[in-house]
Amino acid sequence: MRVFVTHHPEDLDAYFGRSLPRLREMCDVVLNPLDRDLTTAELLEYSAGCHVIIAHRSTPGEAALFERHDAVVAFLRTAVDISTIDVDAASAQGIVVARADKSFVPTTAELALGLLIDVWRNIASSTHDYRRGIEPAQRSGRQLRGKTAGIIGLGAIGRYLAELLVGIGMEVVATDTAHVDPPDGVELVDLDALLERSDAVFPLAPAMPETTGMIDARALASMRAGAVLINVSRGELVDEAAVAEALDSGQLAGFGCDVGSAPDQRPDPVLAARADVVATPHLGGLTPENADAQAASAVDQVELLLDGTMPIRAVNTDAAHRLRAWWTASGITESTD
Repeated sequence: MRVFVTHHPEDLDAYFGRSLPRLREMCDVVLNPLDRDLTTAELLEYSAGCHVIIAHRSTPGEAALFERHDAVVAFLRTAVDISTIDVDAASAQGIVVARADKSFVPTTAELALGLLIDVWRNIASSTHDYRRGIEPAQRSGRQLRGKTAGIIGLGAIGRYLAELLVGIGMEVVATDTAHVDPPDGVELVDLDALLERSDAVFPLAPAMPETTGMIDARALASMRAGAVLINVSRGELVDEAAVAEALDSGQLAGFGCDVGSAPDQRPDPVLAARADVVATPHLGGLTPENADAQAASAVDQVELLLDGTMPIRAVNTDAAHRLRAWWTASGITESTD
């Protein structure tokens, strides 16, 4: 089996420091030869003859790739988000698509908490002033304990974050379209009540057409005056122009974000440059623990492929006829366990 890894050198070192030797023991590994992300045309060129593509989150799986690549049988994302992968196009060609394990949950929730603390306590702005040789103003901050946090979406990150916030003494309200049991200390409310009651709002709903722009001008106007917004989920959940207007009017006291409308889901540079915004460049899952786990997750799935087993986080196993044909040609019997 030949495996192509799309990560450029910097990302390769961050993700595959421990997993690459293991992958090389199993397969013939081909690496991205450029110091940047590849276009689809370049990916087709450099991965020619490879059976598996292990893709960084910034590498899209476009229809042209699946339609023109005559060897690939599996496209494995080292992330959970597969919104930039054309799964239908992959399925039409019999190519299996799989995502990584949800190892990013603690590190992303911790970053959300860090952004909240920074927005409320002026940490980054004070540090920036000191580094410029300016004595920072003693701006009053806000204590977290006793304030109300609103979490939109009690998925894995939402639940983990809720437990962190309850643990430091915040009142936590949450809303979720699914009928879920909230963590201890969390009150389920509808979205309107959440916006009205919260001092800090965390949109953590899944990205889908019905959640696009859910934090818009109407939602921001419904929030408690002087509240803050923290987005570590997906950029498309938030109307950035409406956020800028709410910051200008004072309706929103601050915005913390790790994601936005810029490439690779990074925050919008104009919005991020504001003094009332604390932004990080899509770092939510970028810790050694998570990067290592996501790379290991991809290698685990390659090992399953070599054993005749469908990847456990595949999203289109019924359509994987090219993979099954490769197993037959390679003398590998498909596992029925």
